[in-house]
Amino acid sequence: MSALRLPQHLAEPAHVDSGEAHLRFDLLEDLDSAVGHTERQVERALRALRAHDLAGIDPSARPRLVEAAADAVWRLLVQHEACDCADHRELIVRYRIPAEVLARVGSIHPVS
Repeated sequence: MSALRLPQHLAEPAHVDSGEAHLRFDLLEDLDSAVGHTERQVERALRALRAHDLAGIDPSARPRLVEAAADAVWRLLVQHEACDCADHRELIVRYRIPAEVLARVGSIHPVS
């Protein structure tokens, strides 16, 4: 028996890159891009609703703004759940989503 051992990194079989790491990275980039796009839609929809409320003009336009915000928030929550995140409290706080919008999330809207 020899007193010398091969260094462990030389004893391991050579690493063969199957491309899986590259594929995972590309998929994560695509997911990040999609979530970022949806987050910007939520921000725009909520900003439009808040601006309308501050201006206090044309009350007939408000229901459409609430529906647009609810649709955007719904898309974000679905993506959030697809990433295995079921607790949405942080999103609700971060975007200051009004209860009125949350109540409409996932609802079916009449076709106009």
